[in-house]
Amino acid sequence: MKPWLVLSSLLIALTSCGEQQMYDVVIRNGQVYDGSGALPKQTDIAINKDTIAFIGDLSSAKGKKEFDAKGLAVSPGFINMLSWGDRSLLMDGRSLSDLKQGVTLEIFGEGWSPGPVRRNLKKPVDSLWTTLDGYMQWLIKKGVTPNVASFIGHTTVRHYVMEYENRVATKEELEEMKTLVREAMEAGALGLGTSLIYAPANYAPTEELIELAKVASAYKGIYITHMRSESDFILDALNEMLRIASEANIPAEIYHLKINHERNWTKIDTVLAKIDSAQKAGLKITANMYPYAASNTSLLARLPTWVQEGGAKEMRKRLRNPAIRKKVLDEMRNGIPSKNAEPENVMVLGFRLDSLNNLYRGKRLDEVARIHGKDADETLLDLLLVDRSPAAGVYFLISESNMKRMLQLPYVSFGSDGTSLDQVKGFKDFGMVHPRTYGTFVRVLGKYTRDEKLFTLEEAIHRMTGLPATRLNLYKRGLLKIGHYADIAIFNPQTIEAKATYEAPHQYAVGVEHVFVNGQQVLDNGEHTGNFPGRIVYGAGKRK
Repeated sequence: MKPWLVLSSLLIALTSCGEQQMYDVVIRNGQVYDGSGALPKQTDIAINKDTIAFIGDLSSAKGKKEFDAKGLAVSPGFINMLSWGDRSLLMDGRSLSDLKQGVTLEIFGEGWSPGPVRRNLKKPVDSLWTTLDGYMQWLIKKGVTPNVASFIGHTTVRHYVMEYENRVATKEELEEMKTLVREAMEAGALGLGTSLIYAPANYAPTEELIELAKVASAYKGIYITHMRSESDFILDALNEMLRIASEANIPAEIYHLKINHERNWTKIDTVLAKIDSAQKAGLKITANMYPYAASNTSLLARLPTWVQEGGAKEMRKRLRNPAIRKKVLDEMRNGIPSKNAEPENVMVLGFRLDSLNNLYRGKRLDEVARIHGKDADETLLDLLLVDRSPAAGVYFLISESNMKRMLQLPYVSFGSDGTSLDQVKGFKDFGMVHPRTYGTFVRVLGKYTRDEKLFTLEEAIHRMTGLPATRLNLYKRGLLKIGHYADIAIFNPQTIEAKATYEAPHQYAVGVEHVFVNGQQVLDNGEHTGNFPGRIVYGAGKRK
């Protein structure tokens, strides 16, 4: 037994025959799920400062603040493996849509990360940060409720060096990218994150990704990827991911595991068999996902990526050229296998211009086309040119049965792939969003654990806490254990539920009663306490 654990136990024993032991917080009588996947135990937890001080019978102890958690589940705070809260948390550090689900750690970096960034000092900026760690430090300085961590985004690094150029990097450019990844890993990034389905990331050859992943591997990071295809070419994309993992000697994780388009749904056996074979061969391959049979991305994703070379301004110039526009439309009508969906399967979430939102927000693309008076592809080009934004949509392309099967995989954790918002301000600032923003974690716990019994509650909690913490090599996070940081969610397993829908997404989840971050209570009976104790959670490279 470790010395500090012996000391803690002795203190309890001594105080049983003397002065009553005092703690900052005592949580009594809860069903404690420690995050390991073990069966729960009804017991007590004590917190001192930012740390779990004791777990066990605390009937002879007292807390400055006490909670009776009888009938409630007490678990580690949940880890959001894919958060886009880096912008929204600068606007509102409370993180309410995730906090009300029990999330205590937000992880950024799917391709784009908040740094490195070049600054145009002629324009006013929120801060002069230029690195990923500079952003993280600024966020903490402003005040944030959850903990935060990030991968270094490959797209961000490539854009920093090459902008939107569609070509192979020179030797010098590749070395500059490797230096940026190295600096980010030494500053605490969790690994290298890619989003290879989008420009300019998909301009990068596999060899570039291997070289950058080798840098992350040297600092015990992982390679995490939105693969080049989730549809017709998913097997090729999976092979690329496995090659990167093997040649860079790095653990690899698939962002939001899924298979798009009905014509590809039968590939699930082959996809899962490939992953299983790779794991048996010694590769560390895992995945994360959100529990919805629809995805959310830019409407720009329906366009071929070659027309996006050089960035949005250059793309709009090309689309105004009749010959180029015709070529783009021909490709769209012939089908970009891994991108295009039937218009009736695409729900428009919103545009930059209110005039377009008033007409089209919340409608399917086929209905938008009827209103506009052209076919769906021409309508989309017209609207993208007028709005001068990527716009956003929900794509209903996933099999519910495939999704449920993937949800049950023991190596799958969870990520919202969304921002973290106030339900009132959120609509004003971000318009309509995917319901996963407000419902990912509670939907797993309510619908798929309690109601449909796809897995036990202890397994679901493990895959939201201990599993991702271990995978990311996090320090003293993800488990309820003496000496670990006190990130704790207390919820009612019988009432926990996601309220958000596709049509009305800005609705908070219910059932999470109390949340602690680094020992401070941040949610009290479902209401934010005004505390902002969030910290940067660093990867192994920084700790080394």
